[in-house]
Amino acid sequence: MFEGPRYLVSFGPKRVPHCFTDVLILGGGLAGLRAALEVDPGLSITLITKDDLRESSSQYAQGGIAGVIDPEDRFDNHVADTIAAGGGLCHQEVVDSVVREAPDRIAELMEWGTRFDEQDGALALGREGGHSHSRIVHALGDATGREVMRAVIERSKRLPNLEIWPDTFTIDLVTCDGVCRGAIAWNRDHGKTLVWARRTILSTGGAGQLYRETTNPETASGDGMALAWRAGAVVRDMEFMQFHPTVLYIPGGARTLITEAVRGAGAHLVDRDGRRFMPEFDSRAELAPRDVVSRAITEVMHRTHHANVYLDLSHLDAAAVRGRFPGMAATCAKFGLDLARDRIPVRPGAHYMIGGVEVDDTGHTSLPGLLAAGEVTSSGLHGANRLASNSLLEGLVYGARAGRAASEEALEAGGDDFRVPALANAREGEVNGPLDLADIRNSLKSLMWRHVGVERSADSLGEAFEAVEGWCRYVLPRQFQSPEGWQLQNMLEVARLMIRSAILREETRGVHVRRDHPDRSDDWLAHIAWKRGGTGPQVERLAGTGQAG
Repeated sequence: MFEGPRYLVSFGPKRVPHCFTDVLILGGGLAGLRAALEVDPGLSITLITKDDLRESSSQYAQGGIAGVIDPEDRFDNHVADTIAAGGGLCHQEVVDSVVREAPDRIAELMEWGTRFDEQDGALALGREGGHSHSRIVHALGDATGREVMRAVIERSKRLPNLEIWPDTFTIDLVTCDGVCRGAIAWNRDHGKTLVWARRTILSTGGAGQLYRETTNPETASGDGMALAWRAGAVVRDMEFMQFHPTVLYIPGGARTLITEAVRGAGAHLVDRDGRRFMPEFDSRAELAPRDVVSRAITEVMHRTHHANVYLDLSHLDAAAVRGRFPGMAATCAKFGLDLARDRIPVRPGAHYMIGGVEVDDTGHTSLPGLLAAGEVTSSGLHGANRLASNSLLEGLVYGARAGRAASEEALEAGGDDFRVPALANAREGEVNGPLDLADIRNSLKSLMWRHVGVERSADSLGEAFEAVEGWCRYVLPRQFQSPEGWQLQNMLEVARLMIRSAILREETRGVHVRRDHPDRSDDWLAHIAWKRGGTGPQVERLAGTGQAG
């Protein structure tokens, strides 16, 4: 495999400005902001986000946050549901610790002003696919992320020690002697800046933009995974991209997520002829986990030679549907559809990256000085398939843990002056010829959707790898001058890791579906981990950390 450059751009200590901070946070979603709120007030925090704080996957989360709130529910139930969905790759101790923190994190959000929906004076609890009990707290009907982020952003902006850099692209992590020392960042006003930090927290989100069909915002292009990989951190489980089964599919319209809670409220999935099909695939019908529903929809689309299936809510109370899902009703109305009465066209779309940078239970990565939290990570919580509404929960829990650990370590190192190494990256020779970046990006997204999507095979994955490897050979060596080029390089790096992992895992497990290997194999009760410069993948066998069944 062609290995690209360590750094994407040239820099030198005398040619770029320097900034110094105690804790550097890369990413402004829920995990990053929660980390900032945990840092000691005596430490300086710099938070870099490539858009603004209102443009993250956290902002667009619809369903809610899973937590044991109902007295009839138990922590063991939530743990069991998470492990069952995870296809045998969940780490039991991680699942147990996160689930037990959930009620406290939800209560904390309420103390900070989050207004969750209530019913009869108590929290309204929804139920989603894979959950055995109603335990999903939600806000504004189907706009939980927007309300949670509103409250957390307002609280974060009150921190006197927090400086936020919006519209700033993180190009690379800066390392010296095997330790993360900060990052090199870019914005249109100041160009490149070396940001030196005692500790760095990576919370840049997922990689859904690698696919033509996705629920993710434009910012979710796998940047954090790519820059951690280039810096030498271990990444793992890169074959596991979760596809949400119900994405609004209207040609020419944005691919909008239709929350799991719609099926939780009783919606049926029907084919082009109006026939309900989920009971033939799983006894839980529409409330089966996402991987099961996505595979069923894909099979029905193939069987009926139709581009989508449909959500049908016409058998439910119309007023209740519109009241519970006002955002989704308004979106459908823009296309002349009545959520409560019409059949709503849906199909799967890339939604959540389960793999990412390997972290321990406090958010530490394998690279000293670097911590991580949220969707950019592989924590052991989700296994091979994420249970609905566990993502915001993970961001809250690991954001707090990473922020706390970074704060403690930065305080311990606080007596030392910043020592700036004589670190530089020379400009490489220019590669001749212009590139149409948009064309390569669109080709990559289409390729990933065709060959590395809901269903895969050795032949399709091999074709995808050959194409991406070819693109890498002439795109990665170039030194671009703007985020469009750097983002494409990141997407290619992450896509290549995803494809290589998917080729290696010769079984079907969770969201990874191999048509040529349709069964689950205990030989693959393992993580596939990668480190730059290594001779190949490291297969980490699991022992007593989940269920193989």
